[in-house]
Amino acid sequence: MSESVTHPEGKAPPKPVKQKNEALETIIVVVEALIIALVFRTFIFQPFSIPTASMQSTMMIGDYFAASKWSYGFGRYSFPIEIPFNGRVLGFATPQRGDIAVFRNQTGEDYIKRVIGLPGDRIQMRLGRLYINDTLVEREEIGKGTDTNDSLFSVQVTIYKETLPNGVTHTIQEISDNQQLDDTPEYVVPSGHYFMMGDNRDRSADSRVLQQVGYVPLDNFIGKAEFRFFSIKNNLPPWALWEWPANVRWDRMFQSVNQ
Repeated sequence: MSESVTHPEGKAPPKPVKQKNEALETIIVVVEALIIALVFRTFIFQPFSIPTASMQSTMMIGDYFAASKWSYGFGRYSFPIEIPFNGRVLGFATPQRGDIAVFRNQTGEDYIKRVIGLPGDRIQMRLGRLYINDTLVEREEIGKGTDTNDSLFSVQVTIYKETLPNGVTHTIQEISDNQQLDDTPEYVVPSGHYFMMGDNRDRSADSRVLQQVGYVPLDNFIGKAEFRFFSIKNNLPPWALWEWPANVRWDRMFQSVNQ
């Protein structure tokens, strides 16, 4: 015979109910996602965008790209908050001539330029031509074009294929061979430093401007630019979806930065 059990007050005992705090679970999920994003950004890839014309047409205004954080190891500017230490850890390689790299400049801004000079190199511009260690760098004219900067001011440019001493080829563009930074003194790159230049040679503030950029210490490198994942004209915000049909550069998405 079975007997029913009643609560002392004559009521059946309440059934156990699993309490779920949905708000707490949501907070945990958000925190976990933020931690994953922070780890990814710090150690693997960091996204950047191009706001100026200094690397055109290799990197256009409105290009969004990812820089690998491990390529040169991790330094004081590799993390969201500057870490006060010198040197780099877990480095697989040092910057190579022709790399496109992101670095922190003298005024605390993140810049992107191409590595032109290595430690000990002598760099000079003569009549618009680049010399490395007193040797003229080869260039071949491949066409004409129009370059538009972030103020929407356009100029006509000549486009060249340039070949660096290690065989790396890339395109550069010049307004002419007699612009402000087309004749310079000889720069001798100090030990542990690199000489950076923009591919848009006459619209780039780079290592030729010593008081603004100058020689870039290895410690200041943030990462090596690898690939574009989005591109939109006129510096429009990527969240403006209604602008996409007429302004997104679909042909520049998910490509190497050298394409």
